[in-house]
Amino acid sequence: MANIRIGTCGWTDKTLIASGWYPSTADNPEKRLAYYARQFPLVEVDATYYGPPNEQTTRLWAQRTPDDFTFNIKAFSLLTGHPTKVSALYKDLRPETTKKNVYPQDLPPQTYEEVWSRFLTALDPLAEAGKLGALLFQFPPWFGIRKSNKEYLLEVAARCKPLRPVFEFRNASWFDGGNQDETLDFLRNHRLPFVAVDMPQGHKSSVPPVVTATADLAVVRFHGHSDKWTSHDIHEKFLYRYSTEELAEWVPKLRTLADEAKTTHVLMNNCYSDYAQRNASTFMELLGDD
Repeated sequence: MANIRIGTCGWTDKTLIASGWYPSTADNPEKRLAYYARQFPLVEVDATYYGPPNEQTTRLWAQRTPDDFTFNIKAFSLLTGHPTKVSALYKDLRPETTKKNVYPQDLPPQTYEEVWSRFLTALDPLAEAGKLGALLFQFPPWFGIRKSNKEYLLEVAARCKPLRPVFEFRNASWFDGGNQDETLDFLRNHRLPFVAVDMPQGHKSSVPPVVTATADLAVVRFHGHSDKWTSHDIHEKFLYRYSTEELAEWVPKLRTLADEAKTTHVLMNNCYSDYAQRNASTFMELLGDD
């Protein structure tokens, strides 16, 4: 377990709080984060996808967690090419538009650059505390394999340096036929960490569970196998609890992955009720006993 860190994609979900996983004494955000950090060494912050963080918040996160705790941060939607609510942008950078959602091309270049700058600067307190792990760039289903998108991966890496971006695809073209070797070779040649996923298959956003390391950091995210993956209800989408048998099948794969990488992050994203936390605890037991 020395180089495998296990956690979940968040600690604030309302259904988690209602599940009873937190003790009654953890009755505010500060106490809940402190309790979570005593159970797991890693957490992924998904809220930063919906709205960029600020330095005051990340400083509090750093102060409220143990020295060896790690935060992975999900990149703001605008930076991955997803539709972004105008209301999610910094107030002084919001364009005058009747649109509810905007894309990078809808903003003046200087505004887009400023969003990048503020997003990365807000992470300084975590980086300074040695608690910033990876920046997750999860791309939309229309982000397929092509030259311009590969170039964007390199651009992201350059913008984030010395921080560590990791890349999750939601378009199967990256893995179709010979494209899989091309994709993995490209990532390895540029030392770009690949995010392996376990997710429902048969959808436009489905990618196969390719488990390999392309850099010294490897990441695996478990999205569950809900039969309502296309639902707009976030809880229906991730309503799935893995069985112990399902997780046990992953143990040798994760061990092999950990041998390929210096550090491996395993994150449960089946965030409904306490499913993710229970499954993460089971993983810790299984890997500890292996």
